[in-house]
Amino acid sequence: MLMRTDPFRELDRLTQQLLGPGTWSRPAAMAMDAYREGDEYVVAFDLPGVSAEAIDIDVERNMLTVKAERRPVTKADDVQMELSERPLGVFSRQIVLADTLDTDRIKADYEAGVLTLRIPIAERAKPRKIAIGAGSDRKEISG
Repeated sequence: MLMRTDPFRELDRLTQQLLGPGTWSRPAAMAMDAYREGDEYVVAFDLPGVSAEAIDIDVERNMLTVKAERRPVTKADDVQMELSERPLGVFSRQIVLADTLDTDRIKADYEAGVLTLRIPIAERAKPRKIAIGAGSDRKEISG
């Protein structure tokens, strides 16, 4: 289970509308979707125009951090920018992961500007049967 504890998300969104997206000194949030698919959670981040080398994924205890950087397309001296609407700079997102997830087996894939993380549910969190011993008779019940 993913736990969302970001009470300032709406405030960040309004600030971003007023002041623009993140810069190298102030990271902007990135859009994401999260859902459960079988025995794993899938989290997808939109990062169009970001190279895979510019993405950094860290897990420390139960905090997942994704950082990405979108740089200008060109830095040539003879280029004059006519219109620039695509945000540049650093993007960052942190997610608190439940203890029931296996953070040692997270898989990451990046295709068509979408970073997809697959986070499996830990074996210890899956339902299992427990045998009850009472003298010589043993019964098995679902737990």
